[in-house]
Amino acid sequence: MAAAGLKAAGGSVWKSGGVGLQLVAAAASTHSCASKGSGDGRAGCSQPRAHQHQSAGHAPPPPSLNSKVKRAGDSSHAATAPLGSPVEGVDTKSFLWARYHEMKKLVYDLLPPGVCSLLNPAAIYANNEISLGDVEIYGFDYDYTLAQYSNLLHSMIFNTARDILIEQFKYPEGLRKYEYIPGFAIRGLHYDVHKSLLMKIDAFHYVQLGTAYQGLKPVPDEEVIEMYGGTQHIPLYQMSDFYGKGPSIKQFMDIFSLPEMTLLSSVTDYFMTHNIEYDQVHLYKDISDAIKDVHVKGMMYKWIEKDMEKYILHGDETYAVLNRLVNHNKKLFLITNSPFSFVDKGMKHMVGKNWRDLFDMVIVQADKPNFFTDRRKPFRKMDEKGSLHWDKISKLEKGKIYKQGNLFDFLRLTGWRGSKVLYFGDHLYSDLADLMLRHGWRTGAIVPELETEIRIINTEQYMHSLTWQQALTGLLERMQMYQDAESRQVLLEWMKERQEIRSLSKNLFNPQFGSIFRTFHNPTYFSRRLIRFSDIYMASISCLLNYDVNFTFYPRRTPLQHEAPLWMDQLCTGCMKTPFLEEMVHIR
Repeated sequence: MAAAGLKAAGGSVWKSGGVGLQLVAAAASTHSCASKGSGDGRAGCSQPRAHQHQSAGHAPPPPSLNSKVKRAGDSSHAATAPLGSPVEGVDTKSFLWARYHEMKKLVYDLLPPGVCSLLNPAAIYANNEISLGDVEIYGFDYDYTLAQYSNLLHSMIFNTARDILIEQFKYPEGLRKYEYIPGFAIRGLHYDVHKSLLMKIDAFHYVQLGTAYQGLKPVPDEEVIEMYGGTQHIPLYQMSDFYGKGPSIKQFMDIFSLPEMTLLSSVTDYFMTHNIEYDQVHLYKDISDAIKDVHVKGMMYKWIEKDMEKYILHGDETYAVLNRLVNHNKKLFLITNSPFSFVDKGMKHMVGKNWRDLFDMVIVQADKPNFFTDRRKPFRKMDEKGSLHWDKISKLEKGKIYKQGNLFDFLRLTGWRGSKVLYFGDHLYSDLADLMLRHGWRTGAIVPELETEIRIINTEQYMHSLTWQQALTGLLERMQMYQDAESRQVLLEWMKERQEIRSLSKNLFNPQFGSIFRTFHNPTYFSRRLIRFSDIYMASISCLLNYDVNFTFYPRRTPLQHEAPLWMDQLCTGCMKTPFLEEMVHIR
């Protein structure tokens, strides 16, 4: 690497120099333009602000190390420090705290006014490049895709399933004191049936410590590790199938599963609190059956039909999306597991009595995900009263209603194959996985939680916490070679602070389980599936209204680990890794 000096706003940076490292004092440059950490590698320019942050709880920093090093550009030779040694004349402890305070100032100087609120909750985010101009056919799920529901529905599901447990399964009457807890659980959690353990697992199959619950209480980290033979790793391939349905571990991917997770935790809490012995497998099955009754017996459908204004949200936006697509000569179809009478009433409420004129195909009670994999069930024609016809289906006609069927017959009868089809759904497994992996359709995931999470990410508290956490992590990585007693104590303090910041950041999203997209650092298992099974994802289908029907989505080029030196976030580590752009010519 060239030996040219590197300018950094408000502090000093490490840079490579032969076998050692040089600490180069640099004046802040008001005209420098640094590539921002947007993830796409494009340059962004901002004026650094003169904001000094003093860390609470630590001794004041010693005199700046800058005074002990020649300035970049001096004719004299710049002072060098061997790898693993502080500048001569400064004890190691003072050296480490000096780096800490300089880095903290640098972090705050790097966050100019307006750096927050950069993400748009109404945006569409791309995992894979896709041009809407190539899409001729749009398909939709119904529940939580075309129809968005109020969270009030979760309380109704919880209360009804709880009462079924008491009245039909003869569970203790004391369970009636438990009410639904909004915000207790998040989507994407795993449940160990044999341990009654609800937990968040990352993309590498490791439990995020601090997010494992038995009942309504967290399980200490050491107990979780002991449960799995001395490791945080969960062997999902042995304990769960592709769709996350067990037999030993179940993944809750459905938004409707939020009340089920809360009920599992509440009943477990009751038994544990009262020291009642119970069979964990029976408990899981009984609660699953009670929740299933709420859906299969039509109770939920009746609640929604009785008060659509209360339970169905943003119906006008659904109409706007569908009408716009039809006006641009796109073909539309609907494949849902819900019954026709329920869908019909909801669509009339949102779109109008002639809603079926917008669709080329309407398929109800499809039994997804089996619809995408099982060839055995044929389509049956249905009239508006729900009566089934007996005639063989040789073509799928516009304006008709079909029940069940399978995707293989659908493809044969329509010829709608490959990238010209884009299907939207909220369930990564039941709606999207097989379409992406087996059939080559383009897929769009509806993730309502995205809107809330982006609003949290846009807060100044989160932005500053995350940036300082990354910087502190970089300091720990680079300064771990100092192993004398005083230095180890400093590093331990940093590690403790880092853990506190991580916990506080997690709690901004959900006090129990954090974000649905990340553990402390790694993507969650939910995120891994989201990226694998969807080309694009968004908070609701209304986000389509913000884009032209021929818009091309380009995924941001996020860095692989071996590419990381080229990215702005490395500046926060105090490394040599990110020079300013005008000096990139010196890099070889």
